[in-house]
Amino acid sequence: MALTVLFILLVLFLIMGVPVAVSLGLSSLAYIMIKGLPDVLLIHRMIGGVDSFPLLAIPFFILAGHLMNTGGITTKIFTFARSLVGWLPGGLGHVNVGASVIFAGMSGAAVADAGGLGNVEIKAMREAGYDTDFSVGVTAASSTIGPIIPPSLPLVIYGVMASVSIGELFAAGLIPGLLMAVSLMVMVAWYAWKRDYPRDSRASIGAISTSFKHALLPLMTPVIIVGGIATGVFTPTEAAVAAVCYALLLGLLVYRSLTWRHLVRVSMDTIQTSASILLIIASAAVFAWILTSEQVATKLGAVLLGVTDNKQVLLVIMMVIVLLIGLFMETIAAITILVPVLMPIAVTAGIDPVHLGILLILNLMLGLLTPPVGMVLFVLSEVSGVQFERCVRATMPFLVPLIIVLLLVTFIPQIALWLPEKVYR
Repeated sequence: MALTVLFILLVLFLIMGVPVAVSLGLSSLAYIMIKGLPDVLLIHRMIGGVDSFPLLAIPFFILAGHLMNTGGITTKIFTFARSLVGWLPGGLGHVNVGASVIFAGMSGAAVADAGGLGNVEIKAMREAGYDTDFSVGVTAASSTIGPIIPPSLPLVIYGVMASVSIGELFAAGLIPGLLMAVSLMVMVAWYAWKRDYPRDSRASIGAISTSFKHALLPLMTPVIIVGGIATGVFTPTEAAVAAVCYALLLGLLVYRSLTWRHLVRVSMDTIQTSASILLIIASAAVFAWILTSEQVATKLGAVLLGVTDNKQVLLVIMMVIVLLIGLFMETIAAITILVPVLMPIAVTAGIDPVHLGILLILNLMLGLLTPPVGMVLFVLSEVSGVQFERCVRATMPFLVPLIIVLLLVTFIPQIALWLPEKVYR
């Protein structure tokens, strides 16, 4: 009875447009009251849900991304990527993807990529004569590389929720992220051949060297973050602090592009974003505790295992469930709700939790590019001045290479597991 009320209220609140954190909290509170449990249990579980050292990485990675965007570092990255691959057919499309790969090693968030690099990329592509739809589509798709290549905010949250090594998750995301980039560049090349898109003249060694010198210090950010974690110099949480310190060093002392007014605005944006994410995690912790106490995951696992005990078939079923939820729910909320349900099933079926984490994030990235939620589409609609519906149509073709990568990682686990096995196991 109480569990039924929980799910009915949650669905109703979400349909009504109530924020996810509030929906989870109110429906969980209704369950607690029906069960006759102390009301204070809600607060205790919420506090316990965010009382985790690794979660400190979230505000720091968000702050680092904002500092990079505000400090004009994204422009230097774009210029360097353009000197490297701008001469290829469909040059700026390749530059778009390459810049996203580089920026992925700094921000770890798709929305930060779309909002920061997206403005620079779409403007440059329009001025060079590229179709607006193509410019928006490739920008949206390439931004989803950010949460796969380390560092990654969604992977940090998954690691905390699933009690999985964040270092292993970061290592596991590198090859799938690069595979996403390659698949998108193949798509760009096909479009360039079909539509005869322009390309830049091949940059001289001197021009490449100059752009590299300007971008060298920003390019060191992912080296510091990933290298420090891999060598054990600092934890993923400490790496986030190091990224912020490095971004401040570049913005305040090296490039002198950050002012105190910028810092205040960036700090307020970081506080707002971090508070929203942590409130979702806190509310989801109560929801997850209820699901665990009611043995929902165990019962669902028994149903799925009764259908098949084949790991790959189970993965496909779980990915379909994730895809459907990802269409209607924001990434962080989906992770916090899905992990308590899917993890016990994965453990029972012998599915590697690291592999599951990469698949979960890859799948949820598709939700950022599809209505009705599609956060990246909303951001790019605002940045580009293109209607949301047109952004949706422009992005649809670029879902094909991303789905192919998802299928490859699903059926060939070593794509994700090879590197963490070499480094950590």
